[in-house]
Amino acid sequence: MNWSGLESLLSGVNKYSTAFGRIWLSMVFVFRVLVFVVAAQRVWGDESKDFVCNTRQPGCTNVCYDHIFPISHIRLWALQLIFVTCPSLMVIAHVKYREGKDQKYVELNQGSHLYANPGKKRGGLWWTYLLSLVFKAGFDTSFLYILYRVYHGYDLPRLSKCTLEPCPNTVDCFISRPTEKKIFMLFMVISSALCIFMCICEMIYLIGKRISKLLRIRHENQRLIFAEQHELTNIAPPRSQYRRTDPTLTESQLSLHRRDKIREGSATTTL
Repeated sequence: MNWSGLESLLSGVNKYSTAFGRIWLSMVFVFRVLVFVVAAQRVWGDESKDFVCNTRQPGCTNVCYDHIFPISHIRLWALQLIFVTCPSLMVIAHVKYREGKDQKYVELNQGSHLYANPGKKRGGLWWTYLLSLVFKAGFDTSFLYILYRVYHGYDLPRLSKCTLEPCPNTVDCFISRPTEKKIFMLFMVISSALCIFMCICEMIYLIGKRISKLLRIRHENQRLIFAEQHELTNIAPPRSQYRRTDPTLTESQLSLHRRDKIREGSATTTL
């Protein structure tokens, strides 16, 4: 399978992703797609050819192989990678829709733009981006659960017992290179879990940033409303009350000065 087309298509998501989204995309292509293409396919390439059971009963080996490996790990991981990367196309499609809508608006309104930045995560694009994160985390979680249920855990035993027809009795079956396959399986499981963690961190970051922005706007609106309803008044006393008395005046002069102030106050009251 050629993954270069999908990689080149999803590389455009970096322009609209947060730091967590860029880390997620790097982890997908470095730790999952690259390992899947380079190593995992070769490790599981001999799972059917080198699967051996200690019987020569016709059809017994095929039945036992189908029972032990209901679905190939390679095909399951390929489906997982396709389903996990597809939600990112929702964001690209939404941005392209915005760009087309903005272009039509520019043609009809003589150069004025409908969106200052079509790739800015605001309005419907914010919800599309958040929904893509939910889908990515949900698909990864679902495939990890399917892998756990189908193979009864994340382990590959060296010896498997098979009692299905047409086997004459209990048959011992052996998997080729079980330790190496187990290591690769655990690596893919851990990388999937890390991708789920990055999606959850990005969702928390987006929601927290949105809530803080809404709280900041609400605080600014409340401050403006309070300023409009309560106009500022001059509540400071007049500066004449803070006049300092000359320390060089004698006691008689001070008494005369006080009498003058009292007279001025009574005259003001009378007026």
